[in-house]
Amino acid sequence: MTSDKPYAPAAEQNRTPILAQLREQFLAYGRVLEIGAGTGQHAAHFAAALPHLDWHPSDVVENLPGVEAWRRDAALPNLRPPLQLDVLRDAWPEGPFEYVYSANTVHIMHWPAVEALFAGVARVLAPGGLFALYGPFAHDGVHTADSNARFDRALRAQDPGMGVRDRADLDALAATHGLQPEAVIDLPANNQILLWRRT
Repeated sequence: MTSDKPYAPAAEQNRTPILAQLREQFLAYGRVLEIGAGTGQHAAHFAAALPHLDWHPSDVVENLPGVEAWRRDAALPNLRPPLQLDVLRDAWPEGPFEYVYSANTVHIMHWPAVEALFAGVARVLAPGGLFALYGPFAHDGVHTADSNARFDRALRAQDPGMGVRDRADLDALAATHGLQPEAVIDLPANNQILLWRRT
């Protein structure tokens, strides 16, 4: 591992269960837009394991050097250079993408950014395409675990605009943009993958 590559232990821990589900859901050849690529670890790992996908990582400008470092070391033909994407401010990449993937983003984003995320996904996602969102979520106002409730309180104490999002709110937002719920997949550490399909 080169010194300029950022590293997040959580990304290392959750990549295997997430990949197992992406293998089941992202079956056909196609382009993937990853929103909030973070360190770039997921992009490198998933592109290597899923060679039928053309992986396009994106993030805010300050994270792009780290994502590029992982891409450079991976040297994969299907892992593209990272794209600058602040969902509220930047122009979105040219679609269509058959898949959009994002992990651990919506509890950090303020709600207007979550709204912009879903609006942008709906614009670039191909008809019939899938949006996979990973993270901790509440369900009808109830947290799925005490640890998620504590995490939610800690986030809101740090910044009242952040917080664990409720699936009902996300489904309602998705519906306004023509994204229909496809599945809720339980994963370790009280996280889930929420899937929506563009109608």
